Amino acid sequence: MHTTDLLAIGDLSARSGVAPSAIRFYETHGLIHSERTTGNQRRFRRTTLRRLAFIRTAQRVGLSLEEISAALSTLPEGRTPTRADWARLSKDWRPRLDEQIQRLVNLRDKLDGCIGCGCLSLQRCALQNPDDEAATTGVGARYLEPVAAGG
Repeated sequence: MHTTDLLAIGDLSARSGVAPSAIRFYETHGLIHSERTTGNQRRFRRTTLRRLAFIRTAQRVGLSLEEISAALSTLPEGRTPTRADWARLSKDWRPRLDEQIQRLVNLRDKLDGCIGCGCLSLQRCALQNPDDEAATTGVGARYLEPVAAGG
């Protein structure tokens, strides 16, 4: 591999738009990897640019670093995700994202009429939650949470 195939952390940051601190964080958590020079400076393969794009996109759709790490660990020898990899992984994430979207839709639709009933006693809430009936279903904003399966 030529040294021109390797990027210093500043170059990787400039090319990817990811702050050097985030790059170091991702490396610490095993999401990306660097090689070290004899002077112990980090050097990243150019393919790390695609891996960073994958990580940032997955974060934008609401995936946790644990979920991203699990997805990246399914790739052979830690290689950079391809279009086919992204299609496979995004298909696996679809049910989780659909649930997240439904929670947001419920929140949007109920936001101006209800505080979600945990109950913080808005005057109108006495009509939607007489005698604090929502308390029997658990703590927190019960009406804004998805309905549990079987319940």
